[in-house]
Amino acid sequence: MSAKPQSRNLRRGRHSETGRIYHIRLACWSRERLFTEMLMGREVVYAMRKLDSEANTLCFVVMPDHVHWLMELKKGVNLSSVVQKLKSLVTKKLHQQFSLQGNIWQSGFFDRAIRRDEDLQAVARYIVMNPLRAGLVNSLRQYSLWDAVWL
Repeated sequence: MSAKPQSRNLRRGRHSETGRIYHIRLACWSRERLFTEMLMGREVVYAMRKLDSEANTLCFVVMPDHVHWLMELKKGVNLSSVVQKLKSLVTKKLHQQFSLQGNIWQSGFFDRAIRRDEDLQAVARYIVMNPLRAGLVNSLRQYSLWDAVWL
């Protein structure tokens, strides 16, 4: 199965809107569990922080094989561009620091624009509860690759 048609389908109807909050989901190449290694997962967090001038990070969780990111797009920034920068920053770091070779990410990404009337805290709770639902931990206190501005 080729990743290109799926990637094209993910872009259909994609729109970048300043001030809009988006739930982004990125998957590792072949759903490889790269981020079971804490230091590799921290590189995703560092990359998000480097992009503060382009997107306000409201919430995130780095799962072993994918990432959820709730962010608010800043003025003059293209959604696809900021996600590509995140992927690029992480890829460069993982290649340099951990001597990884090849693809880190699947092409494309999933995005969902959050409606103005949605409860952002409920969306954030859903995102950060991923490790519990996946059975990775019994308590969120046992998982360190997440954060939310409300907590």
